[in-house]
Amino acid sequence: DNLETSEKIDLNKFTNQISEKALRYDLTVPFARYVVQHQNDITFPFKRYQIQPVWRADKPQKGRFREFYQCDADVVGSKSLVQEVEFIQLYDTVFTNLSLAGTTIKMNNRKILSGIAEVIGASDKLIDFTVALDKLDKIGKDGVVKEMLSKGITEEAIEKVQPLFDFTGSNLDKLASLESMLSTSEEGLQGVNDLRFVINTIEELGLKTSTLEIDVTLARGLNYYTGAIFEVAAPEGVKMGSIGGGGRYDDLTGIFGLKDVSGVGISFGLDRIYLVLEELGLFKSVDLPKPKVLFLNFNEAETLLKMKAIKILRDNSIKSELYPDVATSNKQQKKQFKYATNREIEFVVTEVVDGKFTVKNNGEQSVLTLQDLIEAVK
Repeated sequence: DNLETSEKIDLNKFTNQISEKALRYDLTVPFARYVVQHQNDITFPFKRYQIQPVWRADKPQKGRFREFYQCDADVVGSKSLVQEVEFIQLYDTVFTNLSLAGTTIKMNNRKILSGIAEVIGASDKLIDFTVALDKLDKIGKDGVVKEMLSKGITEEAIEKVQPLFDFTGSNLDKLASLESMLSTSEEGLQGVNDLRFVINTIEELGLKTSTLEIDVTLARGLNYYTGAIFEVAAPEGVKMGSIGGGGRYDDLTGIFGLKDVSGVGISFGLDRIYLVLEELGLFKSVDLPKPKVLFLNFNEAETLLKMKAIKILRDNSIKSELYPDVATSNKQQKKQFKYATNREIEFVVTEVVDGKFTVKNNGEQSVLTLQDLIEAVK
């Protein structure tokens, strides 16, 4: 307020200046740029995985961060639905290896959503329709209907999609219902056929610990997804947003000048997966690196002898350490023994006399030559 008018910052102008300059939002768009930039150097279909931090302007809360890590896997240069099948298998394999059984891989198809909007006469309101539908599990049927009406979708159109509000049954039941509902939409039926191929193939191949489920309310990323849409839910009972998601994008590279290159990819939300594993107690204890032999340090005159012995032990691929500080009291000696006990070090050398080493091992004390010590450790 003390600045002269001419010196005051125009916040609107300043915001516009920085709005095109932002931290990395996701890994998919930068990957599309990379593919375009190196299109003459890579072989298609091109596969890659990438793990990096991304940033969002979100309000921090459980499972939602302004900075978090994504792990992406993508294939570009192929329209084959085999890629969708492999990504479902990849999700299943990773979560199985993490002992995170019971994840649900939800799947939808943009063509189905477009087809539904077409048959109800609301193609011009596809985004409004799908955004409202996507909130079904949060605000319920009445809330979705209210939002659709507020966006100008007619009551007659909403009546035609009533079955979607109570969409139950097996995947095959859902496919049959969708096929009937979309009988007049060529694009919608193509989406049903795409889903049917993936569902049938996974049925034949089987999944280890995950479940594949058609979810017609799934509408993430419609600004660039053109086919399959994925989202992974944590096991039942764990309150957490999606722990993975992705889909097919048929022309994402087009924004950088390379047309008609289809891609499909999935992402793992590493930070959320960590929280889920922590909540379910699935982290395994990890043994930190530690020496096989620890030389205690009670007498400075023995330090060089012990360091020479450590060099020989290390040359024999035996991890060895010298406690760095010399003990000048019984209290400090006890501290060194406690250090060895806490780290569960197997062989503890206390002193060197006439070239022989006093060694404690599992409560037993013995006097060994260095060669004897090497053989005992090995």
